[in-house]
Amino acid sequence: MRNIEIIIGSQMGSAEYVAEQLAEQLDANEFSTHLHEQPDLSACQHPLWLVVTSTYGAGDYPDNLLPFIEQLSDHEDLSHIQFAVVGIGDSSYDTFNLAASNCAQLLTNKGAQQLLPVLKIDVQDEALPEDAAIAWLPALKQQLDQAC
Repeated sequence: MRNIEIIIGSQMGSAEYVAEQLAEQLDANEFSTHLHEQPDLSACQHPLWLVVTSTYGAGDYPDNLLPFIEQLSDHEDLSHIQFAVVGIGDSSYDTFNLAASNCAQLLTNKGAQQLLPVLKIDVQDEALPEDAAIAWLPALKQQLDQAC
């Protein structure tokens, strides 16, 4: 069984719900997921990460993700990490999914390997955010199969 850390950045709960739905699907497909609602770098023991975050305010990280982002910023080498990021935002704002994009850039700058481009889910779309994320999941599974 392969392990994946699911790191959640959620201000109002929508990113948390999407993360839970993704975890359920991954758990049903030979993965063991570990949800981090109050993420801490020392608790992320496995090198495969899925970050699911909303963007808050003027392109900011959700409050629960800020300490984790600070830990990442202080860390020098994350080259052992492979990751993907799912962003949930509102395209009517010019900071649409900025937190997700910034998180992916930070991880890349620290040497982590990005498996897929950031999935930018727009809450203005008719589809539910969790449906868009689940539709994207086969692409992630394919990359994870290649990574393992």
